[in-house]
Amino acid sequence: MLAPLLILVTCAWMPSRANHVFHIRNQCSQTVWVGILGNHLLEQGGFQLNRGSRRDITVPDQFSGRFWGRTGCDSHGVCVTGDCGHRIQCNGAGGQPPATLAEFTLGGYGGQDFYDVSLVDGYNLPLKIVPVAGSYAKGSGQYYCAVAGCERDLNSMCPGELQIHHGGRTVACQSACAKFNTDAFCCRGSHGTPQTCPTFSFAQAFKKACPLAYSYAYDDKASTFTCRGSPHTSYTIQFC
Repeated sequence: MLAPLLILVTCAWMPSRANHVFHIRNQCSQTVWVGILGNHLLEQGGFQLNRGSRRDITVPDQFSGRFWGRTGCDSHGVCVTGDCGHRIQCNGAGGQPPATLAEFTLGGYGGQDFYDVSLVDGYNLPLKIVPVAGSYAKGSGQYYCAVAGCERDLNSMCPGELQIHHGGRTVACQSACAKFNTDAFCCRGSHGTPQTCPTFSFAQAFKKACPLAYSYAYDDKASTFTCRGSPHTSYTIQFC
């Protein structure tokens, strides 16, 4: 009768695969409604995060998806930026561009994570990703377990033709692709390769202001970060 009991005890102490911890912080002067979209439904896809607040969530290994901040949401979930179908919990719906994105692919080959902060779909809030010290293995390189993000207020320097206004102020900055819908700006058609879609003026301005963020579709080499967990990396996602 002891053998089954030992098996149960052993199983009870087996570590869970779902042990990445994400610390989501709102350092903005306003409330942020966090949106989440990925291959696992986390927190029903979103939640309200008051200014100065923090929420810790557990993210499963093999998660692939994105986090973004929504602003100016009312009680029905209708948001000025980053809206996900007029709901507080996005529940599998993506965010309406423009919005700054924190993107993750966790537990890849050899347990390696990939992450970046992307401005490809435009910008609405400062955002950064910080791997938590002590949760990852030692490594080297500029893009290994380093801070990724855009901490500048790009709304204040957004070109006039890309600005989104609400209440008399600029609340977001569109991507050139969304605004002009050309192959050159969208890196498609004859411009659909890294060789034929080099960085253009709008992307150059974003990259200069935020060198640690993705600025256009083929900005991989200067924007994609990796981190190997020990055993699984935890991350801080900070708005503003």
